[in-house]
Amino acid sequence: MRTAFVALFLLLLTALSPAPAGAADNGEWSVRPADSTITPRAAFELQAQPGTTLTDRAVVTNTTTAELTFRLYVADAHNTERDGGLAVRGIDETQRDVGAWGKPELDTVTVPARSAVTVGVTLTVPPDASPGDHVGALIAVDTRVQAADGSHLGVQRGVGARIYLRLEGPQQRGLAVEDIRFTARTPQMPWTGTRDSAVAYTLHNTGNVKLAPRVSLRVSGVAVGGPGERRLANVPAELLPGQKVRLTETWAGAPFAGWGEVTVTATADDARASGSVGFLEVPWIFAVCLALLSAAWFLLRRRRKAARAARTPRRG
Repeated sequence: MRTAFVALFLLLLTALSPAPAGAADNGEWSVRPADSTITPRAAFELQAQPGTTLTDRAVVTNTTTAELTFRLYVADAHNTERDGGLAVRGIDETQRDVGAWGKPELDTVTVPARSAVTVGVTLTVPPDASPGDHVGALIAVDTRVQAADGSHLGVQRGVGARIYLRLEGPQQRGLAVEDIRFTARTPQMPWTGTRDSAVAYTLHNTGNVKLAPRVSLRVSGVAVGGPGERRLANVPAELLPGQKVRLTETWAGAPFAGWGEVTVTATADDARASGSVGFLEVPWIFAVCLALLSAAWFLLRRRRKAARAARTPRRG
């Protein structure tokens, strides 16, 4: 018996790209909000008070030459621990936020070839829901199970349109930079070989609104080689409230010798946070040269001391 798992290829929920989100489309079908009377929408962007019920509409489009059937559900979104990209809870997982509040008009929808179907969506916000941003997605999962390459498992694919819900109340922006690690890969000889060091850190959204963080790195102290400051690139475009992501970035041409601190600073709107870790890097060739120089100095000092003692006349 073949076991199936759901692989949600949520093109709309790819968060590492700084480009604006577009309609969720995998080349065969797409999910998007129904256009308003004014302008097309790339995502559901809603505002409400706790205790409010919201209604909207979504369009599921089938661009293939065959009829397709989809299971529809609303899911919570979260940042992945691996790289901070946005992902959603699976259809069989417990939903706790937007996914628990939202329900499509139809649980299953069949869309004819090269056609589209419009489906209503309702969000019932609890009265005790916390203020700030709540992020999820409306997901359409293909009911077909496809064989996975080189595996006995099957794959179901899905795409989703983002849901951004902001609830009225105090808006708090907060960031923290935690658990910084600097791993130096020092070459055997200075200015030779690879020096792709790595900086790892945890980025934590401590507030209740989503943030678009910018992260920079600075070296202070005495360092040989490499720039003293740089902007980090592998940063999530959206960091959701309460989420923590562990990020690692290689640092080609990092300082290969010295001592001091590596400081990681994150900023987003008026939120700012920094964290530092000390470092001491001495290439072994430097250590050997220093040891040889120390030994030579010690021997030279002994010889000079012995020579002075030999020249000093003895009193008798």
